[in-house]
Amino acid sequence: MNIKGKVIAEQPTTSGTSAQGNEWSKGGFVIETDGQYPKKVAFEVFNKPDVLASAQIGAGVDVSFDIESREYNGKYYTTLRAYKVEVTAPAATID
Repeated sequence: MNIKGKVIAEQPTTSGTSAQGNEWSKGGFVIETDGQYPKKVAFEVFNKPDVLASAQIGAGVDVSFDIESREYNGKYYTTLRAYKVEVTAPAATID
């Protein structure tokens, strides 16, 4: 799936080591869509630092993502996992 918007926030990056000894990192960002009724959409990025680097605050982006839901204690939790971010308008720089 794809969605377009402007990056309005970045989530902190965390990292660690899995039980199998593999290194991992996870971060995220939030975009706001255009239109009469803009929506805020939060994405998670797992082990893709190049994707996170593209999602700079203020940049217009086209995000490709997968939707994943999982059950825990009878409740379902949904994650939007971004795997590609294309910058459509660079973030404005202040001189």
